[in-house]
Amino acid sequence: MSDKKLPANLHLDTLAVRAAVAKSQHGENSEALYMTSSFVQPDAATAARRFAGEEEGFIYSRFTNPTVASMEQRLAALEGTEACIGTSSGMSAILLMCMGLLKAGDHVICSQSVFGSTIKLIAGEFGKFGVQSTFVSQTDVAQWQAAVQPNTKLLFAETPTNPLTEVCDIQALADVAHAAGALLAVDNCFCSPALQQPAKLGADLIIHSGTKYLDGQGRVIAGAICCSKKLIDEKFMPVMRSAGMSLSPFNAWVVLKGMETLSIRMQAQCKGALELATWLEQQPKVARVYYPGLASHPQHALAMQQQSGMGGAVVSFDVVGANPEEGRKNAFHVIDSTCVMSITANLGDTKTTITHPATTSHGRLTEVQRQAAGIGQGLIRVAVGLEHIDDLKADLARGFDSLS
Repeated sequence: MSDKKLPANLHLDTLAVRAAVAKSQHGENSEALYMTSSFVQPDAATAARRFAGEEEGFIYSRFTNPTVASMEQRLAALEGTEACIGTSSGMSAILLMCMGLLKAGDHVICSQSVFGSTIKLIAGEFGKFGVQSTFVSQTDVAQWQAAVQPNTKLLFAETPTNPLTEVCDIQALADVAHAAGALLAVDNCFCSPALQQPAKLGADLIIHSGTKYLDGQGRVIAGAICCSKKLIDEKFMPVMRSAGMSLSPFNAWVVLKGMETLSIRMQAQCKGALELATWLEQQPKVARVYYPGLASHPQHALAMQQQSGMGGAVVSFDVVGANPEEGRKNAFHVIDSTCVMSITANLGDTKTTITHPATTSHGRLTEVQRQAAGIGQGLIRVAVGLEHIDDLKADLARGFDSLS
């Protein structure tokens, strides 16, 4: 049983609920979950055509599954791209992107402020296979331009960054990439398409950790690349079919359902984050607050332009400390004094999370790399959930008030 054809130009909130609802013969209103490893073919000739790519059809859930396909179609609709390919995690999406686009001798320009594992993957793992990389300031377009080489194939940024919420000018970086004959990839998991659609600003690839706001409740690990159908067909699907960094049908189904409430969750969490960030700026035990929604943020105007007038749901701040050792001690004290927030490095959950980036999400970086990214020992990151904001303020105040 097929769905009614949806009209064009639907709002994002409607697409998040109605896009890619492919009903089975039973006519279910909620998307079906296809928990199967393989699909029976009607005859040998059809099987041969499908395995050869001459005819569409589901074959094997490592690279073709109806539930995963529904998730991919819905996310592509929200991001405004032609297509999407789901992966087993956000990092596997970056792995798939690099494996599909890069070879020995190619060059990547990457923000020095991206997630620690991204730096390790690009500089460390792909460096072993002859892929060159240059890491530059997230916000200085001139540095990106100066880093371009004849063999540059890819520019990669996340915006806002984890954990300092630095915002890059997506359109400007797209112009740099395209002038060099390269592609621009943007990690959009901090904003999600509810706030920001990088493809509309010139990005060629949008990376997602579905683990974050797309799911929204910290239940599963998932990832995705949104881009053109040509890139998926020619660059990514051949790697996926052979290497199998596949998104499981169950995880795809959870993310598919999570996207239905994405917009309303993001609006509520952004509102809470702005109130918390404003309050943090007034606390004497806080040295600095990093949040794009604040007028004090260096890229505030750009963030409001790119992010639908909202700052996102992640707030980071430096606790006072006379030196790195004292900063770390005070940060640990504030974190350990919380009773409501969850001490975990994940984000995007309905439950507020708190972490110490220098020893968790960016703990595998060298001290030089952390300093280049501006991540000090007194830094704390809070990903605001859906609890009452007064309870979150009181949770942090408990630690501030007992600092010596």
